[in-house]
Amino acid sequence: MLIVLLGITAISQLPVAQYPSVAPPSININSSYAGASAEVLQNTVTSIIEQQLSGIDNLLYITSTSNASGQSTITLYFEPGTSLDTAQVQVQNKLQLAIPALPQIVQQAGVTVTKATRNYLMFFTLSTPNGSMDEISLGNYIASNVLDPIRRVPGVGEANQFGTENAMRIWMNPQKLYSYNLTANDVIAAIGVQNIQIPLGQLGDRPFVKGQELNITLQGRSTLSTPTQFENIILRVNPDGSRVYLRDVANVALGGLDYSTRARTNGFPSSAVAIKLTPTANAVATADAVHAKVTQLSKFFPPGVKVDYPLDQSRFVRISVQEVIKTLLIAIFLVFCVMYLFLQSMRTTLIPTIVVPVALMGTFTVMKAFGFSINVLTLFGMVLAIGILVDDAIVVVENVERLMREEGLSPREASIKAMEQITGALVGISLVLTAVFIPMAFFGGSVGAIYKQFSLSLVASMLFSIFLALTLTPALCAAILKPVDKTKHEEKKGFFGWFNKGFTAGRDKYHRIVGRMLQSTGRWFIVYGVVILAVVILYARLPSSFLPEEDQGYFITNIQLPVGATQERTLAVLKKVEKYFMGQPEVEKIITVAGFSFNGRGQNSALSFIRMKDWKDRPGDVHKAPAIIHRAFGAFSQIKDAIIYPVNLPPIPELGTSSGFDLMLEDQASLGHDKLMQARGQLMEMAAKNPNVMGVRMQGLEDAAQLKINIDENKASALGVSLADINIAMQANFGSFYVNNFVHGNRVQRVIVELDAPFRMQPSDIAKVFVRNSHGGMVSLSSLVSLQWTYGSPQLQRYNGFPSVEIVGSTPPGKSTGDAMKAMEGMIKQLPAGIGFEWTGQSYEELLSGKQAPALFTLSIIVVFLALAALYESWSIPFAVILVVPLGVLGSLLAATMRGMPDDIYFKVGLLAIIGLSTKNAILIVEFAKDLQKEGKGLVEATLEAIHLRLRPILMTSLAFILGVTPLALSTGAGSASQHAIGTGVAGGMFTATFLAIFLVPVFFVAIRRIFMPKERTNDDKPL
Repeated sequence: MLIVLLGITAISQLPVAQYPSVAPPSININSSYAGASAEVLQNTVTSIIEQQLSGIDNLLYITSTSNASGQSTITLYFEPGTSLDTAQVQVQNKLQLAIPALPQIVQQAGVTVTKATRNYLMFFTLSTPNGSMDEISLGNYIASNVLDPIRRVPGVGEANQFGTENAMRIWMNPQKLYSYNLTANDVIAAIGVQNIQIPLGQLGDRPFVKGQELNITLQGRSTLSTPTQFENIILRVNPDGSRVYLRDVANVALGGLDYSTRARTNGFPSSAVAIKLTPTANAVATADAVHAKVTQLSKFFPPGVKVDYPLDQSRFVRISVQEVIKTLLIAIFLVFCVMYLFLQSMRTTLIPTIVVPVALMGTFTVMKAFGFSINVLTLFGMVLAIGILVDDAIVVVENVERLMREEGLSPREASIKAMEQITGALVGISLVLTAVFIPMAFFGGSVGAIYKQFSLSLVASMLFSIFLALTLTPALCAAILKPVDKTKHEEKKGFFGWFNKGFTAGRDKYHRIVGRMLQSTGRWFIVYGVVILAVVILYARLPSSFLPEEDQGYFITNIQLPVGATQERTLAVLKKVEKYFMGQPEVEKIITVAGFSFNGRGQNSALSFIRMKDWKDRPGDVHKAPAIIHRAFGAFSQIKDAIIYPVNLPPIPELGTSSGFDLMLEDQASLGHDKLMQARGQLMEMAAKNPNVMGVRMQGLEDAAQLKINIDENKASALGVSLADINIAMQANFGSFYVNNFVHGNRVQRVIVELDAPFRMQPSDIAKVFVRNSHGGMVSLSSLVSLQWTYGSPQLQRYNGFPSVEIVGSTPPGKSTGDAMKAMEGMIKQLPAGIGFEWTGQSYEELLSGKQAPALFTLSIIVVFLALAALYESWSIPFAVILVVPLGVLGSLLAATMRGMPDDIYFKVGLLAIIGLSTKNAILIVEFAKDLQKEGKGLVEATLEAIHLRLRPILMTSLAFILGVTPLALSTGAGSASQHAIGTGVAGGMFTATFLAIFLVPVFFVAIRRIFMPKERTNDDKPL
């Protein structure tokens, strides 16, 4: 009762997640160098900081991006389990060494160090289907009333707005400025003087004169707040008293602060908020808190405003966990049916059934103590544990029931004698199974984090199982079971009578077959050798992968137009994408963002998030995400104005932005950017012809034409024009120049000066801009600068200090990511010398898992052998048990091969489970045979009697386990790919481990005992 109460308490407090925290934690270093190109930024900021980032504890790899927008981002990835607080302090200390070498303007802007997450947890959007508010008004409402409360929600690391808040926009007309002999500098200076808050002080402030009775605050000029007030800013007063106002030379309007991104929801203009988690936050809890906060804020939304959640990854987490729980319940029911079939008594069947929830409650208690979460890994461990849990109880109950039936003992006497017979076997099974899974908990990296929660939850279940089998189960047998007449079992009628007769006949035939096999054990070792050869061949041919690709209910589409394409062209393509997806019966919602993608920011970039209907509303593989994506590829290939890639989300979001493979192509010999891009083009050309990969593309922005402005400093000096005036004129006219702030509603917002749109569209427009020289004359910029067309990259990447480009891609149907990675490695070897590569993200973890697997399997087998040797105080008996392992592995490989599944993390976990589970049946036979030998029986006689006695519990426990994991192998809906991956291998492995082992384990035991103990032969000749 105590275990159950503690378990119920733990369940109410355990967080819910899809996976434990397995992705490498990361730290971001962000800096800004206004006006710098990507190349200048990389040379003067990014590289200088990177050079100091050596000697940091637990560092895995470093990536950096330098953008033409002047933004530099360096991301450091650390070993899973690393304290981010400690890492952040170390990074901050290293950064201080680089700060003095950075440009002064970068130091003034500040360099920030923050904890980072890679992908978005959820999006929510505000839109007005009736058109009552435009996207800028919606964006301003979010910025003013929604964004800050959302950022304060526990678990929210970042809340990024895709849209814009308001700004006071001063759209200048250069022709009117010239006609009034004014420049942009004059406009900036006038706004700076007349849009200002002036604190004047007080009358009667301390210290005051004696007898002062009045204290009054003086209120002076405040900032302007309306477009009309800004229009009335005085630029100049002429000698005749006439005035030139801002409205005379510019259009003033309350516009948007940033026009670089535009969001649309289901085709309607909207403003969106994208939320990232803090590194340690729980996805489900944070999503629930965000939903609750938005619901609270929605009470005050303007009329007609609608909120949508086009992306919410917690939805998949919830449903996938629910699916595993449903599988868990189905498994319990199927196990109950198998037990009832063999035990044929409701009382007897209830005893193991009672043990299952008690053991599971104990497991939840242990999970709470270790700080675990309820996730698919821990639940998978419990599903596998169900078969193991009832195994121990079944062995006890079946032996008690057999003794009551065959020897006429009372329930209490039978329980005592049964425990004397099988306690050693139960302890041996538990030791072996525990020994298999405990080494998994000590492996590092993201794979180790996956193994840890799975293995420890499973080990906890098994330890509670053996504890209950040695305590609760015999007590329940003594209290619940009734005395059984010796003949009662054979007298059953109907289905059970038919089953018993069939089982008895089958057991006798099995007994005779094994007897003949034991007469000539050598030939069966030849069969065993064939099994081992088949295992080697099948494993070598099995493709590798990291985690199975899931239908998560969402996928993304990356849209890239040619370099130089405007947002207008991008929006036209987006509307075609929206029309296609909204016409698909599986799609529920779509959000598109123009100006942003995972490749980078730019007018020619866009991204869409597609939310599909519930899994139950789209049954069948043709309606799952991979099939929908495949069809979309074909449809979008007809759109010639853009490259459109629909891609599935990665199984673990923090390991990448899409499923498939991810590598960094590096210039490791300082060949230069042009050589690197040539190598990239060569690789892409080879990949397009390779059948093992598809959708290979660069994750970044293509090199583009750029217009370089060269200032003739000598001519500027001769004409009396300062370089500072030229730079400000360029920034203020062709960029968004931030002057100062104004108060709009309850929010402080910016005043931005820029040329009106018609006057900054062509290179020739530079001639329309004038600056004032030291003599008061107006000088055209075209006489001071020259234009030069160049070709450069708007974004430069580095990986572990090497110039690089990120290459991503996916796999065609029937191929695994392991196949694709091998193909890419082969193609990269054909590139020029000096061009190298490194795997990153999910591919890095897949490579790491493949390297760890041999050590993990070897260690598990060694530990099992040593545990058996210690248990039996013998070196020979463990050999007889260990030899059964390939029989189970054969079934796992056959099942995975027939279903076209790769060797991924879940398959490896299943293989480890099979290593332990396949030895379980062998232990049951060997334990009884060894004890019967001690009683004086011959080797063969003892072996045959042991298989006769243990066949029923072996088949009962094995069938119970196989049926217990069958719902995993046959599951549908959310998370079914992961369930298939683990359920298929385990079910197949347990099938062959049972139905081959019951014939070969006696052969192994007899042969090994004859080799190591030749004197046993004297008793071999007794009649069979």
